[in-house]
Amino acid sequence: MEKYIHKVHYYETDKMGITHHSNYIRWMEEARVDYLEKIGWGYDKLEELGIGSPVIGIKCEYKNSTKFNDKIEIEVKIKEYKGVRMTISYEMKNKETEQTVLIGESNHCFINQDGKPIILKKQCPEFDKVFNELCK
Repeated sequence: MEKYIHKVHYYETDKMGITHHSNYIRWMEEARVDYLEKIGWGYDKLEELGIGSPVIGIKCEYKNSTKFNDKIEIEVKIKEYKGVRMTISYEMKNKETEQTVLIGESNHCFINQDGKPIILKKQCPEFDKVFNELCK
């Protein structure tokens, strides 16, 4: 699987010269958006179909610090998919040192344009099929 690469920007670091912890959650989103585009189900396509997928939970374990100009390789996987909810896992590594910098998860649900929960298999069976395949 292809991985997403994020290069740490200067503005993402704090006074101590390390990446501020809040940025890792943004990188999770960047990598998730990239992943969904690569599997053919980007957010723009989902929104055209009237499907939203808000984040309902985040879990992060910070393992090692990063700093300006580090290249962070982010592996994204669908960890669990239940038709109404899914969990996406993330593993971030420093591309140069190969040290793990973060292990995380984001939990999502699927909603319609009115914000009501939907069962993806009924609303969009093609997308449901893709997620079921990715979970195998």
